[in-house]
Amino acid sequence: MAPIPTPPAEPDDNPDSYVGLDSDGAERLARERGWSAVRSLPPGAIITMEYRVGRLNFEVKDGRVARAWKG
Repeated sequence: MAPIPTPPAEPDDNPDSYVGLDSDGAERLARERGWSAVRSLPPGAIITMEYRVGRLNFEVKDGRVARAWKG
């Protein structure tokens, strides 16, 4: 029987710390902190709900991060 794969670790980072930052600076900071993918979305964007380890999502309104979440 094959071993169960171990998912890659996510950065030990609080998504709430990005709220209020300008979107470009927030994306740069997220990548520096180890996020492999950063996705910026407009408010109300329709997205799939699959969870992707290592991805940080930003809802960007008026050039600033209004909400941030993992996956």
